[in-house]
Amino acid sequence: MTATSRPRACVPLVIEDEPAFARILYGLAHDMEFRCLVAHTAGEGLELAASQAPDAILLDIRLPDRSGLSVLQMLKDNPATRHIPVHVVSNMDNGGEALYLGAIGYALKPASREQLEQVFRKLQEKSAQQIKRVLLVEDDERQRESVVQLIADADVEIAAVGSGEEALALLKKEIFDCMIIDLTLPDMQGNELLERMSHEELCAFPPVIVYTGRNLTRDEEAELLKYSRSIIIKGARSPERLLDEVTLFLHKVESQLSAERQHMLKVVRGRDRVFEGRTILLVDDDVRNVFALTSALEQRGAKVEVGRNGFEAIAKLNEIEGIDLVLMDVMMPGLDGLEATRRIRKDERFARLPIIAITAKAMKDDQEQCLAAGVNDYLAKPIDLTRLYSLLRVWMPALERI
Repeated sequence: MTATSRPRACVPLVIEDEPAFARILYGLAHDMEFRCLVAHTAGEGLELAASQAPDAILLDIRLPDRSGLSVLQMLKDNPATRHIPVHVVSNMDNGGEALYLGAIGYALKPASREQLEQVFRKLQEKSAQQIKRVLLVEDDERQRESVVQLIADADVEIAAVGSGEEALALLKKEIFDCMIIDLTLPDMQGNELLERMSHEELCAFPPVIVYTGRNLTRDEEAELLKYSRSIIIKGARSPERLLDEVTLFLHKVESQLSAERQHMLKVVRGRDRVFEGRTILLVDDDVRNVFALTSALEQRGAKVEVGRNGFEAIAKLNEIEGIDLVLMDVMMPGLDGLEATRRIRKDERFARLPIIAITAKAMKDDQEQCLAAGVNDYLAKPIDLTRLYSLLRVWMPALERI
């Protein structure tokens, strides 16, 4: 092969704030003949992703100016960067959340050279993949055909089956980039299929989208979300939502979709479905902050409960069922946000309740104290509403009723 005919080198973007580890990743990428870009902050990373259009992104979670999960959410919200495969490497165990948001993989620090080489190879393979493969498990022939028509494309290969056993047989022989399943199948329920998939020797366990006409209890949702990335309830806007999820997990370049499909995606993303019917506990002693945030969240369709200190926060959690998320100010009289969070985490009922800390300044020491106390993420004052909404989309429970 001549020099002029050599394939273009893969261009990964590394978003990592630790200079020593960033140098290691840069050197490894150079050894593998990649042309590597490096950003040390979330802001730099988002700017480079938009301006340089890298082939893949290696992302840290703990960044000085913004949470890496928030960066991942913003990358996937932007049609121009949504298709770029992202692999997370971090010392924080947020793998489930990262995969749900569309990351292709998650590795914990410290990682060996061999592990990091595998991460770069996985990113290279995903960015160069020409044909995307989908497994559709739906027993209703009419529904099956409508989904095929919705997601079919020149670069998408769809295997459509009507039973759980047929799906398992294919998964043992072939690798799929995405799987769509109905819950009611002739030979087993969808949750049983997912459970069996977790114990069988498959070629790979693909990202799973549950697409069902059943209304689910919270316990059923929680069980399904152990194995699936998204749950969509069939309804008036569900085809648009399904198309949105499939394009995410297949890393489709949206500008190459048909005008009709681009319009469908624009319509479904214009709705604040994430916030509708959700209950958020806002804990803050500043009346102005409470008023501003309550107004902003209620305009999006959320219900807001207010506590003025850590004691009131704990009392509200005990009094009110179904709180979906807590916004917790750190500096408050009586019982501050960090101590309140520690006490909340000791109650097993709230072990998985998303808590976002509101800090006075975006210093790394403050962030580390927040995370050590048990918060899921952090947001610095003054609060930027765009960043707030992005974090809420990251941590709000995953079921979105269409």
